[in-house]
Amino acid sequence: MSEIIKVLSPSFSKFEVLRRELEGKFPNVEFNLEGVSYSDQELVDYLKDADGAIVGLENMSKTVLSNLPKLKIISKYGVGLDGVDIDYCSNNNIKLGWTGGVNKRSAAELTLCYMIGLSRNVFNTSYKLKIGNMWNKDGGFELTGKTVGIIGVGHVGKDLAKLLSPFHCKILVNDIIEQDQYYLENGLEKSEKDRIFRESDIVTLHVPYTKDTHHMVNSDTLGKMKKTAFLVNASRGMVVDQKALKFALEKKLIAGAGIDVYENEPPKDIDFISLENLACSPHIGGNSKEGVLGMGRSAIGHLEDFFFS
Repeated sequence: MSEIIKVLSPSFSKFEVLRRELEGKFPNVEFNLEGVSYSDQELVDYLKDADGAIVGLENMSKTVLSNLPKLKIISKYGVGLDGVDIDYCSNNNIKLGWTGGVNKRSAAELTLCYMIGLSRNVFNTSYKLKIGNMWNKDGGFELTGKTVGIIGVGHVGKDLAKLLSPFHCKILVNDIIEQDQYYLENGLEKSEKDRIFRESDIVTLHVPYTKDTHHMVNSDTLGKMKKTAFLVNASRGMVVDQKALKFALEKKLIAGAGIDVYENEPPKDIDFISLENLACSPHIGGNSKEGVLGMGRSAIGHLEDFFFS
């Protein structure tokens, strides 16, 4: 009897190339073609007969996993592990298939897009021009030569620093892991977060979501930023206190922000996402065609290694 594989991620499910490749390896597979956002009980009902699951942003909590005695492996589509109870998996013989950095270029490019677009006032002037509101010739400032603060120097943070090289920015970096030699070799300045928030023209976040990064950006840190500075977040929504960011944008405490992630997804605060100094996208950071293929093939590969090796 062949293994039963269930795919939770709508992004994977709707990508025809990935469906064909997975079906070629595992004929008994079911996809989330309707784009369902599952509750805990719905996850249990959907996965109760599955031997393996491909998981995106779904919440694989202890509550869910403890009701899935047949499940042998969770194969991660993506890089964030904040939705998976890793300890429960480890203690209950559920394999976690995961590879970091498979979509790093996709996320780094979107971040650079926000940095350039915010600096050059592209998003705001484009919006006003399209609604017939204003012919605004304010072209902002060049990214070249500015001070950029990167908080989180993992796969995406490192790739972003590489992409920024031609812009000759002063790059301040902060990470919980000691990487002094890497910083020295790549012209990056190790800095405390306080300095990054105070001195940067753009602060960009590339940290995982943990109890230590919860609301890392809040009213206090936003209050330290220059009024001309921008915040970019393409990591996880809960890293930023959204109410504090909304207030800072409304009161022009900072110049603007570009975000790809939200405390609740999809976001329900229409007033927030409609702010003229906020550029936003629907969590597409890792979802370039190349990024999707990389994440999907990584997830398939972990299933192959588990069941066929």
